[in-house]
Amino acid sequence: MTGDLLIRNAALPDGRRGVDILIRGGVIETVGPGLPEAAAPAVIDAAGDLVAPPFVDSHLHLDSTLSLGLPRLNRSGTLLEGIALWGELKPDLTVEAIHARAKRLCTWSIAQGIGAIRSHVDICDDRLLAVEALTALRAEMAPWITIQLVAFPQDGWLRYPRSAENLRRAMAMGIDVIGGIPHFERTMADGAESVRQLMAIAAEAGMMVDMHCDESDDPLSRHIETLAAETVRHGMQGRVAGSHLTSMHSMDNYYASKLIPLIAEAGVSAIANPLINITLQGRHDTYPKRRGMTRVPELMAAGVNVAFGHDCVMDPWYPLGTHDMLEVASMGLHVAQMTGVDAMRSCFDAVTVNAARAVGLEGYGIAPGCRGDLVLLDAGDPIEAIRTRAARRAVIRGGIAIAESPARVSRLRLGDEAMEVRFRAAG
Repeated sequence: MTGDLLIRNAALPDGRRGVDILIRGGVIETVGPGLPEAAAPAVIDAAGDLVAPPFVDSHLHLDSTLSLGLPRLNRSGTLLEGIALWGELKPDLTVEAIHARAKRLCTWSIAQGIGAIRSHVDICDDRLLAVEALTALRAEMAPWITIQLVAFPQDGWLRYPRSAENLRRAMAMGIDVIGGIPHFERTMADGAESVRQLMAIAAEAGMMVDMHCDESDDPLSRHIETLAAETVRHGMQGRVAGSHLTSMHSMDNYYASKLIPLIAEAGVSAIANPLINITLQGRHDTYPKRRGMTRVPELMAAGVNVAFGHDCVMDPWYPLGTHDMLEVASMGLHVAQMTGVDAMRSCFDAVTVNAARAVGLEGYGIAPGCRGDLVLLDAGDPIEAIRTRAARRAVIRGGIAIAESPARVSRLRLGDEAMEVRFRAAG
């Protein structure tokens, strides 16, 4: 399903304005000013608004999404109660229910301008129902959204007795990426050993790796160090991500000054999940309370590729969310105190180009030869898009508009005066 489309008078994330984008056969052919109207049968006038490559959610759990209240609500709101709740729900899961909830979430994702999702999938259910449901969904939704699946041993690689067998089965079923959760093993030594074993499996299979790593307030949880070292040892630079890394928020500056260059040297991407990190971390603190999110600006300054994920949407760990990556960017911006102009733009990058790099998307961007996947936003630039949670005027997949939303407008009557308010910096 591809098409020919001309987008006129667009603003681009890099600051260029008045740009035309010609898509032919679902692929960007030309990017430049003044293309003729006859270049394509379909034309969209951006009218100076921002056109960006689609949003990418680099960290989500599609198997648990929209399961809020099943079997009961998370009364404490904590990570551990969420894990316990998921364990209680597992016996009642069905392929049909997982598929239906995940498909509904994908319709939200597409409407929000998300073009790709990396989803972690629990393999500590011996029936592998979630793997079955989501591999089928991946194929079904491929025309409209790209789904990448991570084999995630939720209950621990070494801690759960059948995780190795289940991983082999999940790989045979078509899982894309190897995952792990070393901080959930019984000991620090077991956590490090789980990283070594999983990295060896991924290296032999030629697969990418994305591990939940150090999702803890414990400053001594340092499995990202092992992940970085194993990445170099196996020559897997650029193919590995560490997700969460929240213990870095609690580490002393001396150790962090050693660790961050190691991550950069290894070419490991860091995936923060601002909405969930700020919600679940620091639960044992009184005051002052730790934010819990990893050291985003410091990692970026060191040259580490930093992406943001949504992580959870209405599930045992998080009761909110509409799968809006601009909300994620906004939370990351605020929590990390990244309010400088360049810093705010980098938060937009964290849900677009950086996230695409973290998950290894090919043909992503706004340049000749890239896929004709774009989103037209009701904003003039990335900062305004974050500030206003800009409406997605058009979501384009392969040169075809598959979703559209009206601009956010409020109509006021102030006495005899009527006006429209658009929350834009100009107009």
